[in-house]
Amino acid sequence: MNHQIRLGLAAMTVAAGLMAGLSGCSKSEDVQVSAPFFKAGVAISTKTPLSGVVKGTLLADSTYRVTGDVFINEGDTLVVQPGAKVYFDGKGVWSFIVKGSFLSLGTQEKPIYFTVPTATKTDTPGADVTKDPAYAGLWGGILGETTFKNIIIKWTHLEFGGGTVVTSPVSFIANGGKAYVVSSANSDGIVVLEDSWVYGSVDDPMRPFGGRYNVMRNTFEKCGFTGGEAWNVKGGTVGNFAYNLVIGSATNGPKASNNGQKPGQPQTNLMFYNNTIVHSGYRRSADGRGGSINFEEGAKGGYYNNLMVNDKYGPRIVGATQSYAGNALVVADTANIKYSNNYNYVDSLKMANQIYPVLFTTKPQTSDIPAPASFLPAGYKLGQVYDGSAVVQKNNPQFVNFPLPYVATKKVSDVTYAGTWNFRLQSTSPAIGKGTTSFSPLIVVPVSPNFGSTEITPPSTDIGAYPSNGKGNLH
Repeated sequence: MNHQIRLGLAAMTVAAGLMAGLSGCSKSEDVQVSAPFFKAGVAISTKTPLSGVVKGTLLADSTYRVTGDVFINEGDTLVVQPGAKVYFDGKGVWSFIVKGSFLSLGTQEKPIYFTVPTATKTDTPGADVTKDPAYAGLWGGILGETTFKNIIIKWTHLEFGGGTVVTSPVSFIANGGKAYVVSSANSDGIVVLEDSWVYGSVDDPMRPFGGRYNVMRNTFEKCGFTGGEAWNVKGGTVGNFAYNLVIGSATNGPKASNNGQKPGQPQTNLMFYNNTIVHSGYRRSADGRGGSINFEEGAKGGYYNNLMVNDKYGPRIVGATQSYAGNALVVADTANIKYSNNYNYVDSLKMANQIYPVLFTTKPQTSDIPAPASFLPAGYKLGQVYDGSAVVQKNNPQFVNFPLPYVATKKVSDVTYAGTWNFRLQSTSPAIGKGTTSFSPLIVVPVSPNFGSTEITPPSTDIGAYPSNGKGNLH
């Protein structure tokens, strides 16, 4: 056998051995390659500050600095990959103005940050709110112009935003007006905020002027200085607000209004369900304003399975056109607002006397906790004054780690942040099994890993944002 033949046979033997080895690998030995992060266009360098027209991708685990308003033009897309940090210097109120698509695609393992690195959180009970940077408005917001297509925000921290703009970069905020951390003005645009954290704002951190929204499984802290809801919705907006923790909001958690509806826009239609709203309403001084959930000015929808703890007022529905302490109020679409299975815990008589707010038309439901019959007088009429002393400090929802009743040496208005408290329910909580699944969420956004919601979580048989099946808020 000549030399070339011997080499050929040897090569065939080695190749056969390799093939045999590969075919003999079990699935457990297969190499698992992680899917690459979603990307659009070119990678954006960290060396040049963000300002002006931008498109492409902010890379994973990279740090970017903003030195001016950032514009995403119509037809363009800006992607933010997991672990990226977007830093504002706090010297100018800069915003991201979305005319095309903006995708902030963090993950549980690698959240994204939009923040001011020089600002320090003041999370101490009783701290001076006038010195708290959460209410300073150190940058603007993520603002969807009338042409925007997508604003998708997942596993993202939005901190210290909502400042006052000198010259407004968008058509729906006036010069010298306050920005909102997330806002939009296109009723056909898609907005998703899920599994994210909103910390601080001067006014409402979220105020849509139209859009298709799914706001799920987020944590809202310190929303509004002297006024502001976690989600203050205006005309032309439809969607869901569910499984959110709202703590220390100036006014309400979610509020629905059809104010400003434009021709061709839909009527405001919102579903608020399975939220936990804690110690809210105490930085809004006006009577009849603030606390938990609000429907007014022609809005329709529903609210179910919400857990409200020590809020200034229970859910408020504006009925016949009326005046409250000199403030003219406009009636909600009361014929098309449905609700049941909502839970109120209160530490004081003042709160108990407003579980069903005086002068408003919220109808007691037999499925509510506490049971209306346990404290409302016989023949109760909607909006009348009553004595709620029978339910003060009753029906403790039994959080895993939060003191109820809240200790007398502290004020409920001091609770504005989540900190290390745990608002999950103990196994013996009376909120477990008291929810309803008799309604459906509004399906107005697609389910998509990049261009929609990861999941539109259905209602739970438990009340609040942390059901025992683990399908709710993951913070």
